[in-house]
Amino acid sequence: MALRAILQVIDAGGQAALLAPTEVLATQHYESICSMLGPLADPGLFGQGEGTGVALLTGSAKTAQRRQALLGIASGETGLIIGTHALLGDQVQFADLGLIVVDEQHRFGVEQRDTLRAKGNDSVPHTLVMTATPIPRTVAMTVFGDLEISTIRRMPFGRAPITTHLVPLQLPGYQQRMFHRIAEEVSKGHQAYVVCPRISDTRGESGVPAVSATAGGREPMNVEAMHELMHSISLFNQVRVESLHSQLHAEDKHAIMEEFAAGEIDVLISTTVIEVGVDVHNATLMVIVDAENFGISQLHQLRGRVGRGGLPGTCLLTTWLDADHPSVNRLRTVVGSIDGFELAEADLAERKEGNILGVQQSGSRSSLKVLSVMKDRNIIERARDDVALLTRSGTWKTDFPRLATTLASWWMTPPANS
Repeated sequence: MALRAILQVIDAGGQAALLAPTEVLATQHYESICSMLGPLADPGLFGQGEGTGVALLTGSAKTAQRRQALLGIASGETGLIIGTHALLGDQVQFADLGLIVVDEQHRFGVEQRDTLRAKGNDSVPHTLVMTATPIPRTVAMTVFGDLEISTIRRMPFGRAPITTHLVPLQLPGYQQRMFHRIAEEVSKGHQAYVVCPRISDTRGESGVPAVSATAGGREPMNVEAMHELMHSISLFNQVRVESLHSQLHAEDKHAIMEEFAAGEIDVLISTTVIEVGVDVHNATLMVIVDAENFGISQLHQLRGRVGRGGLPGTCLLTTWLDADHPSVNRLRTVVGSIDGFELAEADLAERKEGNILGVQQSGSRSSLKVLSVMKDRNIIERARDDVALLTRSGTWKTDFPRLATTLASWWMTPPANS
């Protein structure tokens, strides 16, 4: 659907930008789109061909590659540019940006998306955002009608069911069983992920909020400690275990992911860097350690890394917290559903929608003073439909002058500081 929209814009003489949160995902999009387009991905706007230029721009791009990509974007020869946050830089200037596609939109802030929209010339580009787990603010905006929604409720082709289990590590034998489960999966010729909240005792993942101590004052497990622990367990003497996180050099990250995709690495210990854009069909087990440190949307995204090649996937959410801890209820919500829409609603109920008219995407406090998105959804939807009916006529301001005056007064009043 996104590619068809991109091609429509290009056929109309405009350009499109596809924004992805990681280099791995951006590269995958570039390779898959070039494969689908075939010869149509060759530059043709200023030549004899019928295609359009497709380019990739990431933060690790070499100088020559970056210069060529920027020139193609500015001249209009590149119809589709695929990239990461590098697309937001001041040096990126479009000839005629007509469409922005944001993949995994929950990974980008409001101001970041606005920065890319501002690169349109005479008009505001159309925007298409995609995600499997909408963040609370996005769910709220769909209720208010600020986003038109297209939903795909069936599993992608080739996906197998994923079974999720809660693993209470404070109970005797459960931690040992977790490690045995990893070894069992590897013995079948499959691969596993082990995800930790932090890189080390002192370093967190880029863009991920620092986590606090969990049950009993213990610190959450980190990648370095888990790597050392697994290497000390005899179960993994013949198992290749490697680590991955954002602070590795780009070349090292790329090499590790290539080896994991090729089946040369059995167990990959990582942070949330593998949350999106990782597609290894032989990976069947996802272990999320100290899972209470992750949000509902993150947990759902992470477990989506398994079961991608037709083989059933298993996700283990481990925690040292007591069964009656509030955070364990959140984990049970994830265990009980694989429906991203249902989980997004639960996330909204827990985290609130943030500032609908501002840039805060989530938070414990809502900017709404009277309404609640969850409790008053029917009222909001009815009001939205009434507004659409009212504004369908271009004479509503003259037909309802007091309403127009009240609206103008409200719109011009700056928000009170909270």
